[in-house]
Amino acid sequence: MDADPYLWLEDIEGETALDWVRARNAESSGRLAETTAFERMRRQMLEILDSEEKLPHIVRRGDRCYNFWRDAAHPRGLWRRTTLASFRTAEPVWEVLLDLDALAEAEGENWVWHGSDVLEPDYKRALIALSRGGADAHVVREFDLESRSFVPDGFVLPEAKSRFGWKDADSIYIGTDFGPGSLTRSGYPRIAKLWRRGQPLEAATTVYEGQEDDLAVDAVHDDFPGFERDFVSRRIDFYTSELYLLGDDGSLTLIDVPRDAEAGTHGPWLLVSPRTEWTVGGRTYAGGALLAAPFDDWVAGKREPVALFEPTETTALSSYSGTRNHLVLQILDDVKSRVEVLTPGEGGWRRQALEGLPEAATIAYVGTAPHQDDDILVLASGFLEPDTLYRGTAGQPGFETLKQAPAFFDASPYAVEQHFVASADGTRVPYFVVARKDAPRDGSAPVLLTGYGGFEVPLLPHYIPGEGRLWLDRGGVYAVANIRGGGEYGPRWHQAALRENRPRAYEDFAAVARDLVARGITSVPHLGIEGGSNGGLLVGNMLTTYPELFGAIVCAVPLLDMKRYTKLLAGASWAAEYGDPDKPEDWAFLQTFSPYQNLRQDGTYPPVLFLTSTRDDRVHPGHARKMAARMIEMGKDVRYYENIEGGHGAAANNAQTAFNQALIHAFLWDKLT
Repeated sequence: MDADPYLWLEDIEGETALDWVRARNAESSGRLAETTAFERMRRQMLEILDSEEKLPHIVRRGDRCYNFWRDAAHPRGLWRRTTLASFRTAEPVWEVLLDLDALAEAEGENWVWHGSDVLEPDYKRALIALSRGGADAHVVREFDLESRSFVPDGFVLPEAKSRFGWKDADSIYIGTDFGPGSLTRSGYPRIAKLWRRGQPLEAATTVYEGQEDDLAVDAVHDDFPGFERDFVSRRIDFYTSELYLLGDDGSLTLIDVPRDAEAGTHGPWLLVSPRTEWTVGGRTYAGGALLAAPFDDWVAGKREPVALFEPTETTALSSYSGTRNHLVLQILDDVKSRVEVLTPGEGGWRRQALEGLPEAATIAYVGTAPHQDDDILVLASGFLEPDTLYRGTAGQPGFETLKQAPAFFDASPYAVEQHFVASADGTRVPYFVVARKDAPRDGSAPVLLTGYGGFEVPLLPHYIPGEGRLWLDRGGVYAVANIRGGGEYGPRWHQAALRENRPRAYEDFAAVARDLVARGITSVPHLGIEGGSNGGLLVGNMLTTYPELFGAIVCAVPLLDMKRYTKLLAGASWAAEYGDPDKPEDWAFLQTFSPYQNLRQDGTYPPVLFLTSTRDDRVHPGHARKMAARMIEMGKDVRYYENIEGGHGAAANNAQTAFNQALIHAFLWDKLT
C-alpha cells in the first residue's frame, strides 16, 4: 500500500472527518435502525440495562456496601451505599452519595463515572474520577462522604489519564500531565509525585521518574494494618515492570524478582507470579506459578519461596486476592472455575477448596476486604445462569446467597456445550456453544461467534441476557472461542500468540469456525462473528485472511492499521503485544496481520459493520474510519456507525449501549438469515 489517502480521517474532531462520520451514521441508521425489528430489540436491550431488578454489584468498605447504579431514571448513574443488613433485604435502603445526572446538569458536563478511591480506615473522604463522555482521560476531585459534597480547596487534578491514590488523609500519590515531558509515548504518567494538602500542584514532590518509552509509572501506599508500606511501580511495557520499596526518606529499594513477573504484597508476604520459567532458591518454577515468601526476609536477601500454585496442561491461575488472614485463588481448569483458600501457619500453607458454591458456575469476581476481616464476596454465573452474589468467610464452610439477578430470558430450552478442535499446528483449542437442546444439526442455524485472543485476557462463560433475548430466543446460536493470546491457560497460552506468532490466534479462530460448520451447527452463509478492540483486530483479520469462512462480520472499536497504530493515541503501549512497525524486522511480520494494508480491490469479502466512538481515546477511531472508507471506495458491502461520545466502550450510557446492540443484531439478522 502506497501513501495513505485517508489520513484526514485520523483528525478525530476535524469538521471534514466528522461530516464523513455523520453521513455514514445516517446511512447505517437509515438502513438498519428504522425497522420494527430494530426498535423491538432496542427496547428489549434497554429493559435489561435499565432493570431495577438487576443485581447491584457491591464493594465492601468498612461497615457499608458501595455500589454504582444506572437505570432509566438515572442514565448517568448514582454512587450510593447501604449497610450489609439492609442489602440483604428485598428493598435495601440506599444512601445516595453522588447523583451524576444532577451533577452533569448543574455543571453543564456529560460526566461518566470512572471510579473512586475511598480513604481507609475512616471512609470519610474519597477521590472521584469523572470522564467527559466516557474517554479514558478523567478529572479527579476530592469528595466528602459525610456532607456528600466535593471538598472546597480539596485535591483536584485536571483532565488527563491520571493515576492517583491516598497515602494518608493529607497527602496523595499522583501521576498526571504535569506539562511537556511528563508523559510517556503512550500518553500515561512518566512521573510519580507526592502531593500534600495545601500545596499547589506544581510543588508536589517527585518520588520517581520513568523513561519516555516506558508504559507508565505509579506510586501507591499499602495500608494493610501492621505492614504499611509505600511502593513505586515502573511499568516498562504490558508484560515487564520493576517494583521498588519507597522509604520514608525517598530511597528506592528494587524488589529482586524477574521483570516479567507480577509482584505484590499481602501483609507480611511477598507474592510473585512469573510469566516465564524462573529458577530461584535451587528450584525452577513454571510461568504462571504463584510463589510466596516473607517480605522482610526477601528484601534482606533470603530466597526461599513457597509455591502456592503451579499450572498444569489444563489449569491456570486466573486471579488471587487476600482476606485478613488468607489468600483466595481463582483457578481455571479447561476454562471452568474453582476457588481455593490458602492459610499460612507454622507448618506451612494449608489448602482448602471453597465449598458451597454451584459446581458449574463461572466465578466472575472474588471480592475481599483484606484490611478488615476474612469475609469473601463471590459473584458467580454461567451462560444460562444469572449473576448470583454469595457471601462467606475464608476458612469456614458454607455460603450465604445475598442476591440473585433475575432471569431475563427463559433458559430451559437451551444447553451449553464445550468442544475442542485442533488448530493448524495441532494445538487443542476450546470453545463454547449455547443452543437449543433440539436444534437441528443441518447447518441452518445462524451463529454469532465471538473471541478476543490478546493481552492474557480469558473469555469466561458469563450470563448473556442480551444475546438470550436478541439472539437465542429468535433461533440463533451463540459461541465463544477461547483462542491463544488470551489467558485461559495462563501466560503460555498468551505468549503462544505474541508478536510474530500472532497468526496462531487467527488460525485458532478459523479452526473453531470450520468446526462449527463441520458439526452441522451452522454453515458459512449463516456464520457471523463479532469482536471489539483487540477482538476487532481479530475479526479484521478474519475479513482479510479468511473471508470465505463467514457470512457477516461486526468489527467494534478495532485496531486495523498496524502500520500506524503506535502513533495513534495509546497505541505505543501495545508494542510488546504486537511489535513495533517502525522496526523493519517487526514490520516484516506485522504487515501480515494488518487488515488495512491487506485489503484488495479484487478481494471477495463478507458484509461488515464497523462500530466505534469519537471519544475513544484508547483505540483511535481512525482505524475503523479508514478501513470503512477504503472498503466503500472498493464497492464492498459496508455499514459504519460512530457514536460521537462513549469512550472505548463505544457508549456513555444505557441508551447508547442498547442502540449499539440493536444495530449489531439487526445487521447480523439481515445478513445471516
